[in-house]
Amino acid sequence: MRPTIHRTTFALAALTLLLAGCGSEAGSEGGGSDTVSPSPSSPSPSTSPSVSPSPGCTSASELDAADSGDTVCLAVGETVRIALDGTKGRPWKPVSADGAGLEAANSGIVLLPGDANAAFTAVSAGRVRLSSSRPLCATETGKVSCKGIQEWWVTVEAK
Repeated sequence: MRPTIHRTTFALAALTLLLAGCGSEAGSEGGGSDTVSPSPSSPSPSTSPSVSPSPGCTSASELDAADSGDTVCLAVGETVRIALDGTKGRPWKPVSADGAGLEAANSGIVLLPGDANAAFTAVSAGRVRLSSSRPLCATETGKVSCKGIQEWWVTVEAK
């Protein structure tokens, strides 16, 4: 009997292991590279608590690209800071606020092209959607481009 069955079985096993590992490597959640990785639905462990979260609401004083889609609670008087790391080829638009309850605060200085930094202080009870976006693909002359947009948003409940 020829060893082709064993080679085929080995090749299928190797292919299965290879495919199982695809997508399991963690990318740069800050978004500083030119690759796109999905944002997790839970807040990053580096966020520091500011208030006790209510159901469906986390507490965080610092947000980044990995926090997209989260709902964050702030007590009146507390500040949330946003730091979205972009690149020159894939810059984040300035963070916008839609709703009532937050007021823009001094976020510091943005040092790198493509980054978007913002800070908001809760001034009254309310609900605000913070959002930004950037191109999925770098826009470089002579390279493949796309029209896709990566969106970032967080809902902030001021209480």
